[in-house]
Amino acid sequence: MGRAIMVQGCTSSAGKSYLTAALCRALSNAGARVAPFKAQNMSNNAGVTPAGLEMGRAQLVQAAAARVTPDVRMNPVLLKPEADTRSQVVLLGQVSREITGLPWRERKAHLWPHVQGALHSLLDEFDVVVIEGAGSPAEVNLRSSDIVNMRVALEARAGVLLASDIDRGGSFAHLLGTWHCLTPEERALLRGFILNRFRGDARLLSPAPEWLQAQTGVPTVGVVPMLDIPLPEEDGVWAETGAARGGDQDDGFVAIARLPRVSNLDEFAPLGPLARWVASPVELAGARAVILPGSKSTAADLAWLRATGLAGAVTRAAHAGVPVLGVCGGLQMLGRVIRDPRGVEGAPEVPGLGLLDLDTTFAPDKTTTLTTFTDAETGLTVQGYEIHHGQTGAGTGVQTLAPGRLWRQGNVRGTYLHGLLENPAYLERFLGWAGLRPPAGLDSLDARLDAIAARVGAALDPRVLEDLL
Repeated sequence: MGRAIMVQGCTSSAGKSYLTAALCRALSNAGARVAPFKAQNMSNNAGVTPAGLEMGRAQLVQAAAARVTPDVRMNPVLLKPEADTRSQVVLLGQVSREITGLPWRERKAHLWPHVQGALHSLLDEFDVVVIEGAGSPAEVNLRSSDIVNMRVALEARAGVLLASDIDRGGSFAHLLGTWHCLTPEERALLRGFILNRFRGDARLLSPAPEWLQAQTGVPTVGVVPMLDIPLPEEDGVWAETGAARGGDQDDGFVAIARLPRVSNLDEFAPLGPLARWVASPVELAGARAVILPGSKSTAADLAWLRATGLAGAVTRAAHAGVPVLGVCGGLQMLGRVIRDPRGVEGAPEVPGLGLLDLDTTFAPDKTTTLTTFTDAETGLTVQGYEIHHGQTGAGTGVQTLAPGRLWRQGNVRGTYLHGLLENPAYLERFLGWAGLRPPAGLDSLDARLDAIAARVGAALDPRVLEDLL
């Protein structure tokens, strides 16, 4: 049976996914056979495995870090929010309508056996399983329904690293308070605290780490610096960065609609500083291109577009010749009508923006597949993945560039392919239509993972990794 180490956080967005990926790559570099694991994600940032099954984007990246084929056992439960109080349950890569319909606290009995099975099968196959928690283990109101934090740590007998985002302040209070919220059995699993995203001179932290260890008996085993090496994140943190919001972009920008239920938004990271997320017509002014991204609730987000006035602004931009691209849910919004006879999302029929001569009907079964095709317009072969309920048919007014996957009507294009702009040649062509040049490219994902592993590994007490090898 393999060994396990777990990264938990004092809060959401403490950097758990990032640290987990770094540990996966560092252990792989050291010769270990490694697998990532996160029992339950809540995110609309998902992808597809080679088996055509759906799992969280962060675990796909962590699998790449570990140099293993992505497998839904690495993320057995994926919750995809559809509204503030409703989420679709994806179990081992496929939608479970039965569990989706259950109240939150009744799901544990149905989900935990699958989490146990996936976890133990990975422990049996790999030398080390690097586990990521969710939110915070200090949420005592959720302890009875926990299937992702300390219950997993206890099941795997994992050594736990508890991380705090020191850039936000209050880290020592967060770490001490979280420790106080744990049971004695849970505290016994803590191997160390990590101060993540630190800026400045680490020598100035003393005597706080020593004080914290005196209070808890747990050492601070790492002070990880703020790293400007982006990775696709579980919740699309890229879109929150200053570069992604846009700054002084005198030479033009690409506007991306910030839909309330936006999905798979990390696919636009290659736009870099050219991207500007917009939520009102005034923010769209001056855009050289417009993107309607994917959505977990297409009809609801289309209603939001209309309520904010963005729908009209996008339509006016398209009529003025601005290139417009719709991806997945965004593609469906650009069509004439969205029909939902089975109530997959709710409204039986919603008119689209009418910029593409397409009609979409939601089917009960979801399409999830890795996809490669040749675009008839550019001659480029592109690859990515599809996740959608919609089945889209074309009228005579639209040009089909790849059957069932890519269409064009004048300067408006729509596609079901997530990751289209992650194909460098297509990104260059798209920006060329907008009169823009591609930004300096990101290093390859593999190179970024190696760089992150080196920086995080250097910041950790070497015994953290040595004890696993």
